[in-house]
Amino acid sequence: MPAIHAARRTTLRAKAAALGLDAFLVTDVLNIRYLTGFTGSNAALLVGTASEEATVFCTDGRYVTQSSEQVADLERVIDRPCDLALITRAAGGVIGFEGDAVSVNGHAELLHAAGESVALQAVSYLVEDLRAVKDAGEIELLRQACAVADTGLEDLLSAGELRPGRTEREVSLDLDERMRRLGAEDVAFETIVAAGANSAIPHHRPTVSVINTGDFVKIDFGARFAGYHSDMTRTFVMGEPADWQREVYDVVSAAQEAGRLACMPGSACTEVDAVARQVIENAGYGEFYLHGLGHGIGLEIHEAPTIGSVSTGIIASDMVVTVEPGIYLPGRGGVRIEDSGVVRPGGYELLTLTTKDLVVL
Repeated sequence: MPAIHAARRTTLRAKAAALGLDAFLVTDVLNIRYLTGFTGSNAALLVGTASEEATVFCTDGRYVTQSSEQVADLERVIDRPCDLALITRAAGGVIGFEGDAVSVNGHAELLHAAGESVALQAVSYLVEDLRAVKDAGEIELLRQACAVADTGLEDLLSAGELRPGRTEREVSLDLDERMRRLGAEDVAFETIVAAGANSAIPHHRPTVSVINTGDFVKIDFGARFAGYHSDMTRTFVMGEPADWQREVYDVVSAAQEAGRLACMPGSACTEVDAVARQVIENAGYGEFYLHGLGHGIGLEIHEAPTIGSVSTGIIASDMVVTVEPGIYLPGRGGVRIEDSGVVRPGGYELLTLTTKDLVVL
């Protein structure tokens, strides 16, 4: 998609110029992928603000062939360290760099290599802010990542492999393998399978704990497809649910629906979080809701924006965000219901399509 990548660089160029920069040095490999399509593990990109012709890409000798195919539209340098190779090519002026991605030692090395004619300026999240709003191609890849996850879970349930007697780890590995066979290049993150009291731990790691009748089983998982991540949580109950389980599930379900409905362009992230949080607090479970409502997803599993009680962002159209309230009762169990979806002018478009009704197994 050379045209897409060139358009992204044009937008970045304008933002960098508005900050008074003569060029911007990109060293985060995911930001480089976003701007060039390059999928290797080592690269740097110097985006000149004067024109596209002033933009130079650098990688090392391992990626000569790959970069010639993926970054054919830019001048390429084969050298390492890539950042130092490009900073020495700067003709002077003010060069921005990713302050959130460069270490203290890395900054010292850049200063030494830049020389006296170059002034370095740290700039944070310039590319990440662009990545927060997805284009149509990105949304389609996210849709496919979510479809793989949906189908993987459906296969697991249809095969009867989420059942009492299996361990959390067995279910986790089973689901992971099903997603890979369905086309995922990998899982989006370590799959969470949490049964019984473990379901009250928001980010429990699967163990050899056995799933028992009467347990809540919380599964938080996703697929990575062509670099893009899905994220979904569903909570099941093994056998007829107790009254307290139905109550907790119903409250989380109501909060999740309220959060989805509040995800509208122009809404403050804190306001969206507050809408869902209020549902849980009104039901008397406020102290057991232990995290924010959601986050962006894309080339990373956690991207801007963050939707929480102390967030500072604004929801915009074509952001892809999760909505994932939860209630966690220590020693008893917990419920989280999470979707990934696209913020649209008409509302939140679901990408994860697995039912959110309480499923009894």
